Amino acid sequence: MKAFILSAGLGTRLKPFTDQHPKALAPVNGKSLLELNILNLQRFGIYDVVVNVHHHADQIRQTLSDHNGFGSRVQISDETNEVLETGGGLKKAIPFFIEEKDILVLNVDILSDFNLDKMRQQHEVSKAMVTLAVQKRPSSRYFLFKEEHKHKQLCGWRNASTEEQKLPCPVNQPFEDYAFSGIQLMQQSFLHKITQQGKFSLVDVYLSQCCNESIIAWDHTGDALLDVGKPESLELAATLFNL
Repeated sequence: MKAFILSAGLGTRLKPFTDQHPKALAPVNGKSLLELNILNLQRFGIYDVVVNVHHHADQIRQTLSDHNGFGSRVQISDETNEVLETGGGLKKAIPFFIEEKDILVLNVDILSDFNLDKMRQQHEVSKAMVTLAVQKRPSSRYFLFKEEHKHKQLCGWRNASTEEQKLPCPVNQPFEDYAFSGIQLMQQSFLHKITQQGKFSLVDVYLSQCCNESIIAWDHTGDALLDVGKPESLELAATLFNL
């Protein structure tokens, strides 16, 4: 299995650090977010990684070269000309995953002690097209899930701040909201169902496909998880993830 680490964002919430550096290289206890994610993947036997780059891309390239990929085989998906967001970035990287059965996609600014083996087990047993790591926790945005075939099937999305809600297909039963963890497992064949062009979010892809494809939740509520998006969260990460 290969992993795709989404690392091309501008990291505006991490200013002033990101004025001069990519957010992927933000330090936590002497290790960058990118290094921490690569090392965590190795714990689960994943040594083949693709990283997309845009903002200060040369620094990420140089860091990976200087440290020999932190022990992994790392390939670069170059978005130097235009950052493509999560969906567009994954679509551009499709050629890197042609020979894979499943792909793990995760955000570089998410740190978690989640158990990938358990997530992978559910993904394989369910034969889901996509498995989304989610938690019951406060968030400004939520994925909505309904019970279907003993799993929680994606059926919509809600913005808690604006009260905007999207339900792509009729839902005639109660649904639950879960906060997305920025971690997803998908079958390689799902990549060819991405019809959007240019710059777009994976959320848009999931909502456009959830009426016809098995896109389910893997609930890992209780695991440590931190969105390292602000300078103060880097300080908290140093306490929670003393790796």
